[in-house]
Amino acid sequence: MNTMKNSSPKILLLFAGILLVVSLFYPIWRIELDAPQYPEGLALTIHANKMGGDVDIINGLNHYIGMKTLHADEFIEFTILPYIISSFALACLVVIFIKKKKALHLLFGAFVLFGVIAMIDFWRWEYNYGHNLDPTAAIIVPGMAYQPPLIGFKQLLNFGAYSIPDVGGWLFIVSGLLMATAVFLIYLKTKRMKKQNISVVVILALLFSFSSCQPKQPDAIKINTDNCDNCGMTISNPKFAAVLFTSKGRTYKFDDISCLLVYKNDNIEKANGAGLYVTNFLNDNQLLPAEKAVYIIGDNVKSPMGGNIAAFENKESANKYAIDLSAEFIDWSAINN
Repeated sequence: MNTMKNSSPKILLLFAGILLVVSLFYPIWRIELDAPQYPEGLALTIHANKMGGDVDIINGLNHYIGMKTLHADEFIEFTILPYIISSFALACLVVIFIKKKKALHLLFGAFVLFGVIAMIDFWRWEYNYGHNLDPTAAIIVPGMAYQPPLIGFKQLLNFGAYSIPDVGGWLFIVSGLLMATAVFLIYLKTKRMKKQNISVVVILALLFSFSSCQPKQPDAIKINTDNCDNCGMTISNPKFAAVLFTSKGRTYKFDDISCLLVYKNDNIEKANGAGLYVTNFLNDNQLLPAEKAVYIIGDNVKSPMGGNIAAFENKESANKYAIDLSAEFIDWSAINN
């Protein structure tokens, strides 16, 4: 039995092909840069056939540190990539019509291989641009390279670089997942698994997906090493420290809850969708979600920047200190107002 009789894999392949075509009209990848002198941030978007975003500004900055300027016509990838993606979309339709399992397996294998090669090529491009620097550049930091992260966040001097798939890239990834699901459904059909076993497999797959999609936790605060991202002071007292963890996975650290609030209000775009955390006054290594913590406020609390607010895990643990320090309980809604 080498044919696909089940309609489900065909429907999945159809949607996979459609998504691949749609991905051609959106950026596949984006690299965002933020620094104090660019509070709104800079973005480089990579499409299948071009680059977009703040290319000219980024090229101007790269010139000072000796990096090559970015020109789309220097990348053969922008010439061939639209054809490769279109070919995979067409191949999805071909496999639907020929109804051969081997063709589906070949398509999925080729798609995965292409994804791996594309990421290796992207890493190679980033490495070359980050390491092959002009020795006569205006700014030279001995031993410093400027390779952006392949995915995730990386600090480059005073710039924070964040690399992640854009809309087109996510569509590309979803297409691959649809192909993988089609292969899996054919496998289940071939093995003639019992319905209850299929249910178990599906439930386990869903549980794995949810667990793997859990948001990353903010980076730990390094006492006497990290500086407050608002006032610039070294964080030396962990009992009052706080964290803003952006939706993009970057951690901003503060020596006082008051500094967290000032920074949040001054950086609305970064704070949008961000997680806010405060240190448990009784456990220097425990970050509490700001909206769930219990707070006391008073002149005798004496936090580093005068916010004079301490956070606790529950009211029972806070009550003793509220009495000893003649402090009052205060809700997060009142603090965050």
